[in-house]
Amino acid sequence: MADSANDSINVDFGFSEIPRAQKKDRVRDVFDSVAERYDLMNDLMSFGMHRLWKRFALLNTGLKPGGAALDVAAGSGDLTRGLARQVGRLGCVWSTDINARMLAVGRDRVLDAGFAGNVRFAIADAEKLPFATSSFDCVTIGFGLRNVTDKAAGLASMFRVLKPGGRVLVLEFSKLTVEALEPAYDFYSFEVLPRLGRAVVDDADSYRYLAESIRRQPSQDEVLELMREQGFERCRCHNLVGGIVALHVGFKL
Repeated sequence: MADSANDSINVDFGFSEIPRAQKKDRVRDVFDSVAERYDLMNDLMSFGMHRLWKRFALLNTGLKPGGAALDVAAGSGDLTRGLARQVGRLGCVWSTDINARMLAVGRDRVLDAGFAGNVRFAIADAEKLPFATSSFDCVTIGFGLRNVTDKAAGLASMFRVLKPGGRVLVLEFSKLTVEALEPAYDFYSFEVLPRLGRAVVDDADSYRYLAESIRRQPSQDEVLELMREQGFERCRCHNLVGGIVALHVGFKL
């Protein structure tokens, strides 16, 4: 009964409000639409800077050869490939996503890059990760937290599967720290991105949702507080490009 009641509660889907039970399917539809050209759109939208942001995140994993890592909402697998390099052939990386088409794209890219024996793939809901408690040295989620229906549940699930001493890295679009950038950022987000989506993937609505979901993402301080509430300690935030993107780091001690 409690789950049924919760499913009827409205949650955000961009600037819209929809029943909680519908959000995961709606998010799947968005990424089904853009999966095949996801990397191209990321390069166009960020002028290639998303690769630098991911490299910065990878500098903070603390992983060593032979380690175990989990990439949640792995998408096309950029972070997965970086994690696989860090843990080496004796380590293990699980690449997960709730969207089967995105996971397939990521799997192909990982295999094309020459990683096979140390990377595994699974369709998985971030809120209910199907792994044993204390399994991983590092858990990453890159540009996926804002699409998680219950962010607290997602962070709690990541905390559970971390080993003591392990860390979580949450790389996500965030809140600008330079107010003077807001008019230009709004114009780019709500005028340029949907047109780019229409031109490249014939889908303006999905990119309008992605822009709106960025605006609905909790602030840096709110994400840090959510992390602390789920048990993470020594939490910190690195703002990148004036807060357009932020890397949140938390430890399970």
